Amino acid sequence: MRSTKRIATAVVGTAASAALLLGTTATAAQAATYQGCPDGYVCLYPENAGWNGGNPSYKWYYYGSYNLSNQYGTHRIYNNQTGGARAWLCNGWNGTDCPVYQPAGTYSDTNFTPINSVKLTAN
Repeated sequence: MRSTKRIATAVVGTAASAALLLGTTATAAQAATYQGCPDGYVCLYPENAGWNGGNPSYKWYYYGSYNLSNQYGTHRIYNNQTGGARAWLCNGWNGTDCPVYQPAGTYSDTNFTPINSVKLTAN
Protein backbone atom coordinates (compact mmCIF):
# COMPACT_ATOMS: atom_id res chain seq x y z
CA MET A 1 0.00 0.00 0.00
CA ARG A 2 2.76 2.44 0.90
CA SER A 3 4.75 1.85 -2.31
CA THR A 4 1.64 2.55 -4.42
CA LYS A 5 1.13 5.83 -2.57
CA ARG A 6 4.78 6.84 -3.11
CA ILE A 7 4.56 6.09 -6.85
CA ALA A 8 1.34 8.11 -7.15
CA THR A 9 2.95 11.03 -5.30
CA ALA A 10 6.03 10.85 -7.56
CA VAL A 11 3.85 10.84 -10.70
CA VAL A 12 1.84 13.84 -9.49
CA GLY A 13 5.06 15.70 -8.58
CA THR A 14 6.57 14.96 -12.01
CA ALA A 15 3.40 16.13 -13.78
CA ALA A 16 3.38 19.35 -11.76
CA SER A 17 7.04 19.98 -12.63
CA ALA A 18 6.31 19.38 -16.33
CA ALA A 19 3.37 21.80 -16.19
CA LEU A 20 5.57 24.48 -14.64
CA LEU A 21 8.22 23.95 -17.31
CA LEU A 22 5.65 24.18 -20.12
CA GLY A 23 4.15 27.29 -18.55
CA THR A 24 7.58 28.96 -18.51
CA THR A 25 8.18 28.04 -22.14
CA ALA A 26 4.81 29.43 -23.25
CA THR A 27 5.48 32.68 -21.42
CA ALA A 28 8.86 33.07 -23.15
CA ALA A 29 7.22 32.48 -26.56
CA GLN A 30 4.50 35.02 -25.83
CA ALA A 31 7.12 37.61 -24.89
CA ALA A 32 8.44 37.47 -28.49
CA THR A 33 5.05 38.66 -29.83
CA TYR A 34 4.88 42.39 -30.47
CA GLN A 35 1.61 44.21 -31.23
CA GLY A 36 -0.07 40.88 -31.98
CA CYS A 37 2.66 39.81 -34.42
CA PRO A 38 4.49 36.64 -33.28
CA ASP A 39 8.24 36.29 -33.59
CA GLY A 40 9.16 35.11 -37.10
CA TYR A 41 6.02 36.53 -38.77
CA VAL A 42 5.25 39.45 -41.06
CA CYS A 43 2.00 41.20 -40.16
CA LEU A 44 -0.23 43.64 -42.01
CA TYR A 45 -2.63 45.85 -40.06
CA PRO A 46 -5.92 47.40 -41.26
CA GLU A 47 -6.07 50.64 -43.22
CA ASN A 48 -5.28 53.78 -41.19
CA ALA A 49 -5.33 51.82 -37.92
CA GLY A 50 -1.67 51.89 -36.87
CA TRP A 51 -1.11 48.85 -34.65
CA ASN A 52 -4.90 48.33 -34.40
CA GLY A 53 -4.67 47.39 -30.73
CA GLY A 54 -2.38 44.45 -31.59
CA ASN A 55 -4.83 42.88 -34.09
CA PRO A 56 -3.24 42.45 -37.53
CA SER A 57 -5.40 41.64 -40.57
CA TYR A 58 -2.83 39.20 -41.94
CA LYS A 59 0.02 37.15 -40.45
CA TRP A 60 2.49 35.36 -42.73
CA TYR A 61 5.22 33.00 -41.59
CA TYR A 62 6.56 30.90 -44.47
CA TYR A 63 8.84 32.14 -47.25
CA GLY A 64 6.84 32.61 -50.43
CA SER A 65 4.30 34.94 -52.01
CA TYR A 66 0.93 36.01 -50.65
CA ASN A 67 -1.60 37.69 -52.93
CA LEU A 68 -3.71 40.52 -51.52
CA SER A 69 -7.28 41.55 -52.28
CA ASN A 70 -8.99 44.86 -51.51
CA GLN A 71 -6.07 46.38 -49.60
CA TYR A 72 -6.06 50.11 -50.35
CA GLY A 73 -4.69 53.17 -48.62
CA THR A 74 -2.13 53.30 -45.83
CA HIS A 75 -1.46 50.13 -43.84
CA ARG A 76 1.18 49.34 -41.27
CA ILE A 77 3.40 46.39 -42.17
CA TYR A 78 5.69 44.91 -39.53
CA ASN A 79 8.46 42.46 -40.32
CA ASN A 80 9.00 40.52 -37.09
CA GLN A 81 11.25 37.98 -38.81
CA THR A 82 14.89 37.52 -37.78
CA GLY A 83 18.23 36.91 -39.44
CA GLY A 84 17.91 39.50 -42.19
CA ALA A 85 14.72 38.04 -43.70
CA ARG A 86 12.83 40.46 -45.93
CA ALA A 87 9.22 41.20 -46.70
CA TRP A 88 8.97 42.45 -50.29
CA LEU A 89 6.05 44.66 -51.34
CA CYS A 90 5.12 43.65 -54.87
CA ASN A 91 3.10 45.46 -57.51
CA GLY A 92 2.31 42.22 -59.36
CA TRP A 93 0.56 39.03 -58.31
CA ASN A 94 2.51 36.05 -56.98
CA GLY A 95 5.48 38.10 -55.79
CA THR A 96 6.45 39.80 -59.07
CA ASP A 97 7.69 43.37 -59.62
CA CYS A 98 8.87 43.90 -56.03
CA PRO A 99 10.69 47.25 -55.83
CA VAL A 100 10.50 47.73 -52.04
CA TYR A 101 11.29 45.53 -49.06
CA GLN A 102 10.70 45.85 -45.34
CA PRO A 103 13.83 44.79 -43.40
CA ALA A 104 13.57 42.36 -40.50
CA GLY A 105 12.69 44.01 -37.19
CA THR A 106 11.14 47.13 -38.75
CA TYR A 107 7.72 48.49 -39.67
CA SER A 108 6.40 51.15 -42.00
CA ASP A 109 3.14 52.87 -42.88
CA THR A 110 2.82 52.23 -46.61
CA ASN A 111 0.28 53.01 -49.33
CA PHE A 112 -0.95 49.55 -50.33
CA THR A 113 -3.13 50.73 -53.23
CA PRO A 114 -0.53 49.64 -55.85
CA ILE A 115 0.60 46.57 -53.84
CA ASN A 116 -0.91 43.26 -54.98
CA SER A 117 1.27 40.76 -53.13
CA VAL A 118 3.81 40.36 -50.34
CA LYS A 119 6.79 38.04 -50.71
CA LEU A 120 8.82 36.71 -47.77
CA THR A 121 12.45 35.77 -48.46
CA ALA A 122 15.54 34.84 -46.48
CA ASN A 123 17.33 37.95 -47.79
